[in-house]
Amino acid sequence: MKSLSLIAFLSFGLLIQSIQAQTPKIDQLLFGVAYYDEYMPYDRLDKDIKMMQEAGINVVRIAESTWSTVEPQDGVFDFTHIDRVLNAMHKAGIKVILGTPTYAVPTWLVRKYPDVLAITPQGQNQYGARQNMDISNPHFRFHADRVIRKIMDHVKAHPAIIGYQVDNETKHYNTVGPAVQKLFVQYMKAKFKTTEAINVAFGLDYWSNRINSWEDFPSTVGSINASLRAEFSKFQRQMVTDYLAWQAAIVREYKRPAQFVTQNFDLEWRGYSYGIQPDVDHFAAAKALDIAGIDIYHPTQDQLTGTEISFGGDVTRSMKVDASNRGQNYLVLETEAQGFPQWVPYPGQLRLQAFSHLASGANLLEYWHWHSIHNSAETYWKGLLSHDFEPNPTYNEAKTIGKDFQRLSSSLVDLKKTNKVAILFSNEALTGFNAFSFGWGAKETYNDILRPMYDALYQMNIGVDFVDPSSTNLSNYKVLVVPALYAAPTSLLERLNRFVKEGGHIVYTFKCGFSDENVTVRTTKQPGIISEACGITYDQFTLPVNVSLKGDPYQVGKEENKIKTWMELITPTTAKVVAYYDHPVWGKYAAITQNTYGKGLATYIGCRTSDKVLRKIMEDVVKKADIWGADQAIAFPLITKSGVNKQGKVVHYYFNYSATASSLNYPHSNGVELLSNEPITKSKALALEPWGVKVVVEK
Repeated sequence: MKSLSLIAFLSFGLLIQSIQAQTPKIDQLLFGVAYYDEYMPYDRLDKDIKMMQEAGINVVRIAESTWSTVEPQDGVFDFTHIDRVLNAMHKAGIKVILGTPTYAVPTWLVRKYPDVLAITPQGQNQYGARQNMDISNPHFRFHADRVIRKIMDHVKAHPAIIGYQVDNETKHYNTVGPAVQKLFVQYMKAKFKTTEAINVAFGLDYWSNRINSWEDFPSTVGSINASLRAEFSKFQRQMVTDYLAWQAAIVREYKRPAQFVTQNFDLEWRGYSYGIQPDVDHFAAAKALDIAGIDIYHPTQDQLTGTEISFGGDVTRSMKVDASNRGQNYLVLETEAQGFPQWVPYPGQLRLQAFSHLASGANLLEYWHWHSIHNSAETYWKGLLSHDFEPNPTYNEAKTIGKDFQRLSSSLVDLKKTNKVAILFSNEALTGFNAFSFGWGAKETYNDILRPMYDALYQMNIGVDFVDPSSTNLSNYKVLVVPALYAAPTSLLERLNRFVKEGGHIVYTFKCGFSDENVTVRTTKQPGIISEACGITYDQFTLPVNVSLKGDPYQVGKEENKIKTWMELITPTTAKVVAYYDHPVWGKYAAITQNTYGKGLATYIGCRTSDKVLRKIMEDVVKKADIWGADQAIAFPLITKSGVNKQGKVVHYYFNYSATASSLNYPHSNGVELLSNEPITKSKALALEPWGVKVVVEK
């Protein structure tokens, strides 16, 4: 069977080398919804399309979760719903993104092949929820291959389709069963060649964890070895990369050249989109795609800050870079219209959110979903329409967005952004950092360190890209922010030293450089290799109890000056001490330092500070890197973002994330405010209503 031989190839952790992702051409702003004709309680397709047209919706996403409708029994296919929607949308002039339906498996597949359901550390999954399968399982792969091919062959000539989404919110779902463990052993054989090499690299002599033959290789489920667990996590992420590349390759056999391939990635979930996704290597997985896609969900009402919109957009834009090493425009394939009951937006917030996505470089804004569902798990995750399917305040506000998107598309589509600050994140560091929280009861995770650093930059209106250890464009940036780089190879740390030496500014947090890529702690004084650029050493660390920064050096007040959860006892070698600890015993040690190294500057934060202190630190770094400009005179809740449009003109977005009206003096060259079509001159007052937005294009 062709599919089974392919799975054997992919599951050894090998990428499909033949995939050639292309830069798609999207020449207009896309405004859309997910639409599920299969879920409708009665036939209303014509009425829905009329309401979509009235709202300016020009694209829908379909079919990504309807395998059991498309293939109701093994080998029996029914494309009725797909055909109905494709034909009706094409007649209405609405484009379609079609999803492969593989992230929710049908009942007959599980009945025939129970091993399709993933075995996790908690046992085998039960049927019912989506994303409950083992994505490496041969039976799943065979039938997924078949249903994708049947759909693609059926729709390949349809003119409504502009692109395809492979799977949805794909992750490895913590599949760890015996079959996956066998694949991991093959992966380890290919990478390490001998068990002795693993024993040495991972320190497996500890507690008799030593592996003396491949036949004795144990399951990783019960492992206490962080190196082995981290390598298994890397293998699981590679499974996702290979799985998406496999699907993209199938779709490319059928799609037309002008059509794109995308994926709907998601972020770490904390009741809303929060941080770097631990279960997917987004930068690696995006290589098989033409354009990156994301879903971004966030609080609204009084909790709306725009931070999650900006964070998710910056991560996704950075997944794929163009020939000039700038991030590519991306698709927001899901965001909420109403969403959870607590997310029903205040008047004006839906517009504010929509233009916020564009300001980060999105070319598509798509709501999940058009209609609210009347039963099952997501009944109270409401769409653009409520359960009565009638116009409501959110829908009526969406109509104003659609009209503005249509009118301003040529000025706002394909916004190109050039930033001077990047956050270096690492899935390997995330896994390694999170592996040791049990040792001292610490509650913070990797994203708890990364997000406040991003938030500080966001609130100061500093544009941010993301880079990872595979990125080759570090020299494009003046500042690199490096949170919790716990596990990293020597080569990466030496690159970061060179970045500073050649004139870059870098900000490290505690636990950077601590271990190598195998999560083996370095035997030198910490922070190891980066000590050269940072000008510090330490060999002890502790948990703070009633510890502050001596003298309140950032003038934030008593409560905000306290240290939280971690402190390294730093001794400077060549570094200047910016802050000492305030403590009768630990007071002789440095908490925060800066060191001139070559032409650059390295800032090291050896403890977890309050967010206010962190913002002060980041402000100091940005100013010393000569990035502080007119936009930094504006601060949250007023947010500004900018970029260059297709006509080569600079576009400035201004947002008021507040229930209070505000204003600012426009600091740039003369232009036109696009929403009102009014001219604006430098230094003119620009009024922003509560939850308001203005868009200025320079002349």
